Amino acid sequence: MTVNIPAVSPWWRPENHQDRRPFLMLRGRIKAAIRAWFEARDFTEIEAAALQVSPGNEAHLHAFATEAIGHDGRRTALYLHTSPEFAAKKLLAAGERRIFDFARVWRNRERGPLHHPEFTMLEWYRAEAPYETLMDDCAALLALAAETAGTDAFRFRGLACSPFAEPERLTLADAFDRLAGIDLLATVEAGGGTDRDGLAAAAAAAGIRVAADDTWADVFSRVLVQKVEPHLGVGRPTILCEYPVSEAALARPKPADPRVAERFELYACGVELANAFGELTDAAEQRRRFEAEMAEKQRVYGETYPIDEDFLDALAIMPAASGSALGFDRLAMLATGASRIDQVLWTPVAGA
Repeated sequence: MTVNIPAVSPWWRPENHQDRRPFLMLRGRIKAAIRAWFEARDFTEIEAAALQVSPGNEAHLHAFATEAIGHDGRRTALYLHTSPEFAAKKLLAAGERRIFDFARVWRNRERGPLHHPEFTMLEWYRAEAPYETLMDDCAALLALAAETAGTDAFRFRGLACSPFAEPERLTLADAFDRLAGIDLLATVEAGGGTDRDGLAAAAAAAGIRVAADDTWADVFSRVLVQKVEPHLGVGRPTILCEYPVSEAALARPKPADPRVAERFELYACGVELANAFGELTDAAEQRRRFEAEMAEKQRVYGETYPIDEDFLDALAIMPAASGSALGFDRLAMLATGASRIDQVLWTPVAGA
C-alpha cells in the first residue's frame, strides 16, 4: 500500500498569515453575530461530542475512523462525526427545544476550494416547528453575515448574489423542468421507488452522459450538478426544496405529496450553503433507510458504518422538529470575499 505524505501547507509563514488575517477576523465577527442571533431567540448552544459509534449512514459520506482503548486494553471502534445530527436529536429527545452548535466535523475524501477534511458545521434545531421556518432562518443568517462583513453582495467564480434579497423557493421538479427539460416526478413513486430507465432516457435526451451501470441516484446527481446547481443563487439566494424521498434519508415525506420529502438546500452564487429537513421520527422507517444507504455504500465503496441504536431509540420519543446544517466556512468565504475555503480557516489541514 502506498502512503502519501501530506504536502507542506505554509499558512503559518508571517507573509501568508497577514494575507489571510482580514478574512479570519471577519470570520470571528460573523460567528459572534450569529451566536448572538440564536441566543436572542432563546436557543441553547450545545457542544456535541465528536467521537461517535456511527459517523452517519449516508452512502456517499466518508468518515475518519479511530478507536478507543480501555484501561484493560479492550479496543472499541469509533468515528469522528460527519455532522452533530445524531447527538443533537438525542438532546431533542431528552427535552431540549431550540438548540444550535458550531460543530467541528470531519469528512474524508473531500478537498478543494469549497471542501476541507475538517470544517465547521452550524447546525440548529427547532422542536415543533415546520421546516419552512428554517427557510426564514437561513435568509436571516445570510443577511446577518453580509451586514457584519460590510458587504452588499456575495461573489464567487463570476456569479453575484444579494444576501438581502428574498430567496427564490424552487422545487426540484420545477428546477429539473426549467433547467434540464426533465419531468423528474414522472420517475418517482410514493414510498421512494424510482424509474431508473425513465430518468436515464430523459437525461440522455438533455445531453447528459449516462453509463450502463448508473443507478437512478447517479443520474439524478449528474443532472443536478451539471444542469441545475450552476444556475442557483444567482442574483438572489435559492432555496431548492421538495427532494425526492429517496434523496432525503433523514427527512419526513411531505404530506401533500409522498413522492417528495421535507428537505431543502440553500444556494448562493451556485454554492450549496445549507441542507435542512423536516425531521423523520419514525424509527422503523429510519432503520430501513439506513440499511438501504449502507447497502449502496457497500456496493460502491466496499465498506459500511454501524447504525447507532441509541439514535433509533431516541427517535421514538423525539418531538416533531426541523433542523438545518449550514457550512459556516462557506458562508464566511462568501461574506468576506475569500476565493478558497482555506483562506477562512485558522489552521488548514496540510494536504494537496
